[in-house]
Amino acid sequence: MKKSQLHITNGSNLTNYLNDSGYKGNIITWHEMLCEGPTHVNILSDEFFKARTNFFSETYNVYLDVNAFKTEIKKLDYLDAFSEIILWFEYDLFCHINLIAVISLIKQKHINLPLYLVCSGFIDGSKSLKGLSELSSKQLTNHYLNRVRLNEDDIELAETLWQIYNGKDHSLFKPFIVKSSSFDYLSNCLKAHLKRFPDSKSGLSSLEKNILEIIDKNTVKSKHHLLGYALNYQGYYGFSDMQLGRIIDQLSIFYLEDKNSIKLNRKGYEALLEQHNFSAEINDKTIFGGVKKLDFQFNTKENKLVKTIINAH
Repeated sequence: MKKSQLHITNGSNLTNYLNDSGYKGNIITWHEMLCEGPTHVNILSDEFFKARTNFFSETYNVYLDVNAFKTEIKKLDYLDAFSEIILWFEYDLFCHINLIAVISLIKQKHINLPLYLVCSGFIDGSKSLKGLSELSSKQLTNHYLNRVRLNEDDIELAETLWQIYNGKDHSLFKPFIVKSSSFDYLSNCLKAHLKRFPDSKSGLSSLEKNILEIIDKNTVKSKHHLLGYALNYQGYYGFSDMQLGRIIDQLSIFYLEDKNSIKLNRKGYEALLEQHNFSAEINDKTIFGGVKKLDFQFNTKENKLVKTIINAH
Protein backbone atom coordinates (compact mmCIF):
# COMPACT_ATOMS: atom_id res chain seq x y z
CA MET A 1 0.00 0.00 0.00
CA LYS A 2 1.40 3.37 -1.03
CA LYS A 3 2.04 5.74 1.86
CA SER A 4 0.61 9.26 1.81
CA GLN A 5 1.66 12.67 3.11
CA LEU A 6 0.92 14.27 6.45
CA HIS A 7 0.32 18.01 6.21
CA ILE A 8 0.66 20.41 9.15
CA THR A 9 -0.99 23.75 8.41
CA ASN A 10 -0.83 27.13 10.10
CA GLY A 11 -4.59 27.36 10.64
CA SER A 12 -8.13 26.44 9.66
CA ASN A 13 -8.28 28.69 6.61
CA LEU A 14 -5.41 26.89 4.95
CA THR A 15 -6.67 23.46 6.05
CA ASN A 16 -10.00 24.20 4.37
CA TYR A 17 -8.20 25.51 1.28
CA LEU A 18 -6.11 22.31 0.98
CA ASN A 19 -9.17 20.12 1.48
CA ASP A 20 -11.15 22.07 -1.12
CA SER A 21 -8.20 21.86 -3.52
CA GLY A 22 -8.01 18.08 -3.25
CA TYR A 23 -4.65 17.67 -1.54
CA LYS A 24 -4.14 14.04 -0.51
CA GLY A 25 -3.17 12.80 2.92
CA ASN A 26 -4.09 13.71 6.47
CA ILE A 27 -3.94 17.22 7.91
CA ILE A 28 -2.99 18.50 11.34
CA THR A 29 -4.18 22.06 11.96
CA TRP A 30 -1.93 24.04 14.30
CA HIS A 31 -4.15 26.22 16.49
CA GLU A 32 -1.74 28.32 18.55
CA MET A 33 -0.04 31.73 18.64
CA LEU A 34 3.17 31.00 20.49
CA CYS A 35 4.64 34.39 19.56
CA GLU A 36 2.90 35.77 22.67
CA GLY A 37 2.71 34.58 26.24
CA PRO A 38 4.77 32.13 28.28
CA THR A 39 5.73 28.82 26.70
CA HIS A 40 7.69 25.72 27.67
CA VAL A 41 10.33 23.84 25.68
CA ASN A 42 8.43 20.58 26.14
CA ILE A 43 5.22 21.15 24.20
CA LEU A 44 3.73 17.93 25.58
CA SER A 45 4.25 18.94 29.22
CA ASP A 46 1.61 19.93 31.75
CA GLU A 47 3.60 23.13 32.32
CA PHE A 48 3.15 24.10 28.67
CA PHE A 49 -0.62 23.61 28.66
CA LYS A 50 -1.08 25.32 32.01
CA ALA A 51 0.96 28.34 30.88
CA ARG A 52 -0.95 28.65 27.62
CA THR A 53 -4.37 28.21 29.23
CA ASN A 54 -3.65 30.88 31.84
CA PHE A 55 -2.24 33.25 29.23
CA PHE A 56 -5.26 33.16 26.94
CA SER A 57 -7.66 33.45 29.87
CA GLU A 58 -5.90 36.35 31.58
CA THR A 59 -4.79 38.30 28.51
CA TYR A 60 -7.64 37.81 26.04
CA ASN A 61 -10.41 36.25 28.13
CA VAL A 62 -10.32 33.35 25.67
CA TYR A 63 -10.74 29.67 26.52
CA LEU A 64 -7.99 27.48 25.10
CA ASP A 65 -9.42 24.11 24.12
CA VAL A 66 -6.51 21.97 25.30
CA ASN A 67 -8.28 18.73 24.42
CA ALA A 68 -8.78 19.84 20.81
CA PHE A 69 -5.11 20.85 20.62
CA LYS A 70 -3.99 17.50 22.06
CA THR A 71 -6.28 15.64 19.64
CA GLU A 72 -4.54 17.29 16.69
CA ILE A 73 -1.07 16.57 18.12
CA LYS A 74 -2.05 12.95 18.79
CA LYS A 75 -2.20 12.37 15.04
CA LEU A 76 1.59 12.38 15.21
CA ASP A 77 1.40 9.08 17.12
CA TYR A 78 0.07 7.21 14.09
CA LEU A 79 2.54 7.75 11.27
CA ASP A 80 2.83 4.28 9.75
CA ALA A 81 0.68 5.33 6.82
CA PHE A 82 2.77 8.40 5.98
CA SER A 83 5.93 8.79 3.95
CA GLU A 84 6.71 12.44 4.74
CA ILE A 85 5.53 15.52 6.65
CA ILE A 86 4.84 18.80 4.88
CA LEU A 87 4.86 21.98 6.97
CA TRP A 88 2.72 24.84 5.63
CA PHE A 89 3.79 28.10 7.29
CA GLU A 90 4.17 31.69 6.16
CA TYR A 91 6.80 34.44 6.06
CA ASP A 92 5.86 36.20 9.30
CA LEU A 93 6.97 36.03 12.93
CA PHE A 94 3.60 34.63 14.05
CA CYS A 95 4.10 31.61 11.78
CA HIS A 96 7.84 31.20 12.35
CA ILE A 97 7.54 30.88 16.13
CA ASN A 98 4.87 28.23 15.58
CA LEU A 99 7.07 26.60 12.92
CA ILE A 100 10.13 26.17 15.15
CA ALA A 101 7.84 24.82 17.87
CA VAL A 102 6.28 22.27 15.51
CA ILE A 103 9.69 21.08 14.31
CA SER A 104 10.84 20.79 17.92
CA LEU A 105 7.70 18.84 18.80
CA ILE A 106 8.37 16.42 15.94
CA LYS A 107 11.87 15.84 17.27
CA GLN A 108 10.60 15.52 20.85
CA LYS A 109 8.40 12.68 19.60
CA HIS A 110 11.44 11.04 17.91
CA ILE A 111 9.81 11.19 14.47
CA ASN A 112 12.28 10.67 11.64
CA LEU A 113 10.14 11.15 8.55
CA PRO A 114 11.41 13.57 5.88
CA LEU A 115 10.28 17.15 6.60
CA TYR A 116 9.33 19.57 3.83
CA LEU A 117 8.45 23.25 4.09
CA VAL A 118 5.98 25.22 2.00
CA CYS A 119 6.41 28.91 2.85
CA SER A 120 4.82 31.89 1.15
CA GLY A 121 5.98 35.48 1.10
CA PHE A 122 7.05 37.44 -1.96
CA ILE A 123 5.12 36.53 -5.09
CA ASP A 124 6.12 37.43 -8.65
CA GLY A 125 4.03 40.35 -9.86
CA SER A 126 2.90 41.41 -6.38
CA LYS A 127 4.25 44.30 -4.33
CA SER A 128 3.02 42.87 -1.03
CA LEU A 129 3.83 39.72 0.91
CA LYS A 130 1.19 37.01 0.60
CA GLY A 131 -0.10 34.44 3.03
CA LEU A 132 -0.70 30.87 1.82
CA SER A 133 -4.48 31.27 1.95
CA GLU A 134 -4.18 34.38 -0.21
CA LEU A 135 -2.52 32.52 -3.07
CA SER A 136 -4.40 31.49 -6.16
CA SER A 137 -4.83 27.77 -6.74
CA LYS A 138 -2.05 27.86 -9.34
CA GLN A 139 0.30 29.77 -7.04
CA LEU A 140 -0.39 27.36 -4.18
CA THR A 141 0.34 24.41 -6.46
CA ASN A 142 3.63 25.98 -7.54
CA HIS A 143 4.62 26.47 -3.91
CA TYR A 144 3.74 22.86 -3.14
CA LEU A 145 5.70 21.51 -6.11
CA ASN A 146 8.71 23.61 -5.07
CA ARG A 147 8.55 22.61 -1.40
CA VAL A 148 11.91 22.55 0.36
CA ARG A 149 13.34 19.47 2.06
CA LEU A 150 14.65 20.48 5.48
CA ASN A 151 18.08 19.07 6.22
CA GLU A 152 19.57 18.16 9.60
CA ASP A 153 21.12 21.61 10.01
CA ASP A 154 17.72 23.26 9.44
CA ILE A 155 16.07 21.01 12.01
CA GLU A 156 18.85 21.58 14.54
CA LEU A 157 18.57 25.32 13.95
CA ALA A 158 14.82 25.27 14.64
CA GLU A 159 15.39 23.32 17.86
CA THR A 160 18.08 25.77 18.99
CA LEU A 161 15.85 28.77 18.31
CA TRP A 162 12.98 27.17 20.24
CA GLN A 163 15.36 26.62 23.17
CA ILE A 164 16.42 30.29 23.07
CA TYR A 165 12.82 31.47 22.79
CA ASN A 166 12.00 29.59 25.99
CA GLY A 167 15.13 30.90 27.71
CA LYS A 168 15.85 34.10 29.60
CA ASP A 169 18.10 35.86 27.10
CA HIS A 170 16.68 36.66 23.67
CA SER A 171 19.78 38.61 22.71
CA LEU A 172 21.11 35.15 21.84
CA PHE A 173 18.98 35.30 18.69
CA LYS A 174 21.21 37.93 17.08
CA PRO A 175 23.94 35.64 15.64
CA PHE A 176 21.28 33.58 13.88
CA ILE A 177 20.05 36.58 11.88
CA VAL A 178 22.94 36.07 9.45
CA LYS A 179 22.94 32.27 9.47
CA SER A 180 21.99 30.67 6.16
CA SER A 181 19.25 28.05 6.15
CA SER A 182 16.24 26.80 4.23
CA PHE A 183 14.06 29.30 6.13
CA ASP A 184 14.08 32.20 3.66
CA TYR A 185 12.28 34.65 5.95
CA LEU A 186 13.84 33.67 9.27
CA SER A 187 16.29 36.59 9.32
CA ASN A 188 13.46 39.11 8.87
CA CYS A 189 11.44 37.43 11.60
CA LEU A 190 14.29 37.43 14.11
CA LYS A 191 14.94 41.12 13.44
CA ALA A 192 11.23 41.84 13.90
CA HIS A 193 11.18 39.89 17.15
CA LEU A 194 14.08 41.80 18.69
CA LYS A 195 12.28 45.05 17.88
CA ARG A 196 9.22 43.88 19.83
CA PHE A 197 11.12 44.90 22.94
CA PRO A 198 10.92 48.57 24.03
CA ASP A 199 13.24 50.96 22.21
CA SER A 200 15.91 52.18 24.60
CA LYS A 201 15.05 55.83 23.86
CA SER A 202 11.28 55.99 23.39
CA GLY A 203 10.20 52.81 25.19
CA LEU A 204 8.07 51.93 22.15
CA SER A 205 8.30 48.61 20.36
CA SER A 206 8.45 48.68 16.56
CA LEU A 207 4.75 47.78 16.36
CA GLU A 208 3.78 50.46 18.88
CA LYS A 209 5.77 53.11 17.07
CA ASN A 210 4.22 52.05 13.77
CA ILE A 211 0.71 52.47 15.16
CA LEU A 212 1.46 55.96 16.47
CA GLU A 213 2.99 56.89 13.10
CA ILE A 214 -0.18 55.68 11.35
CA ILE A 215 -2.22 58.02 13.54
CA ASP A 216 0.22 60.86 12.88
CA LYS A 217 0.33 60.48 9.10
CA ASN A 218 -3.25 59.49 8.26
CA THR A 219 -6.82 60.57 8.87
CA VAL A 220 -7.96 57.91 11.33
CA LYS A 221 -11.68 57.90 12.10
CA SER A 222 -11.95 55.17 14.74
CA LYS A 223 -10.15 52.33 16.50
CA HIS A 224 -11.61 49.96 13.93
CA HIS A 225 -10.17 52.12 11.15
CA LEU A 226 -6.81 52.20 12.95
CA LEU A 227 -6.89 48.43 13.34
CA GLY A 228 -7.35 48.05 9.59
CA TYR A 229 -4.27 50.17 8.95
CA ALA A 230 -2.25 48.25 11.56
CA LEU A 231 -3.21 44.88 10.07
CA ASN A 232 -2.22 45.94 6.56
CA TYR A 233 1.03 47.69 7.49
CA GLN A 234 2.71 45.47 10.08
CA GLY A 235 5.57 44.07 8.02
CA TYR A 236 6.87 40.70 9.18
CA TYR A 237 4.74 40.30 12.31
CA GLY A 238 1.61 38.65 10.90
CA PHE A 239 -0.42 39.46 14.02
CA SER A 240 -4.18 39.00 14.28
CA ASP A 241 -6.81 41.66 14.92
CA MET A 242 -7.05 40.38 18.50
CA GLN A 243 -3.36 40.98 19.14
CA LEU A 244 -3.15 44.36 17.44
CA GLY A 245 -6.40 45.48 19.06
CA ARG A 246 -4.85 44.89 22.47
CA ILE A 247 -1.78 46.93 21.53
CA ILE A 248 -3.96 49.78 20.28
CA ASP A 249 -5.85 49.81 23.59
CA GLN A 250 -2.57 49.85 25.54
CA LEU A 251 -1.44 52.89 23.58
CA SER A 252 -4.50 54.96 24.57
CA ILE A 253 -2.29 57.23 26.72
CA PHE A 254 -0.83 58.57 23.46
CA TYR A 255 -3.94 59.59 21.56
CA LEU A 256 -7.25 61.42 21.85
CA GLU A 257 -10.39 59.71 20.60
CA ASP A 258 -13.75 61.29 19.78
CA LYS A 259 -16.72 60.22 17.67
CA ASN A 260 -15.05 61.07 14.37
CA SER A 261 -11.30 60.79 14.79
CA ILE A 262 -8.23 59.58 16.64
CA LYS A 263 -5.31 61.99 16.96
CA LEU A 264 -2.04 61.98 18.84
CA ASN A 265 -1.88 63.92 22.08
CA ARG A 266 1.20 65.59 23.49
CA LYS A 267 2.59 62.34 24.86
CA GLY A 268 2.13 60.72 21.47
CA TYR A 269 4.29 63.33 19.77
CA GLU A 270 6.87 63.16 22.57
CA ALA A 271 7.07 59.39 22.13
CA LEU A 272 7.62 59.66 18.38
CA LEU A 273 10.28 62.32 18.96
CA GLU A 274 11.93 60.01 21.53
CA GLN A 275 11.84 62.75 24.16
CA HIS A 276 11.10 60.29 26.98
CA ASN A 277 11.18 56.55 27.59
CA PHE A 278 7.56 55.52 28.08
CA SER A 279 8.05 51.76 28.61
CA ALA A 280 7.27 51.92 32.33
CA GLU A 281 4.14 53.98 31.68
CA ILE A 282 2.90 51.61 28.98
CA ASN A 283 3.78 48.79 31.40
CA ASP A 284 3.19 45.97 28.95
CA LYS A 285 3.57 42.79 30.99
CA THR A 286 3.68 40.56 27.91
CA ILE A 287 5.97 37.53 28.02
CA PHE A 288 7.68 36.20 24.92
CA GLY A 289 8.34 32.52 25.57
CA GLY A 290 10.62 32.67 28.60
CA VAL A 291 11.31 36.44 28.74
CA LYS A 292 9.34 39.38 30.05
CA LYS A 293 9.08 42.14 27.46
CA LEU A 294 10.22 44.73 30.01
CA ASP A 295 13.38 42.79 30.92
CA PHE A 296 15.14 43.97 27.74
CA GLN A 297 15.28 47.06 25.54
CA PHE A 298 16.35 47.37 21.93
CA ASN A 299 19.30 49.70 21.43
CA THR A 300 18.94 51.04 17.90
CA LYS A 301 22.45 52.54 17.84
CA GLU A 302 24.08 49.22 18.78
CA ASN A 303 21.41 47.20 16.93
CA LYS A 304 20.98 44.73 19.78
CA LEU A 305 19.01 43.88 22.88
CA VAL A 306 20.33 45.15 26.21
CA LYS A 307 19.18 44.32 29.70
CA THR A 308 16.81 46.88 31.14
CA ILE A 309 18.81 48.76 33.78
CA ILE A 310 16.46 48.07 36.68
CA ASN A 311 16.52 44.38 35.79
CA ALA A 312 20.24 44.10 35.06
CA HIS A 313 22.27 41.90 37.36
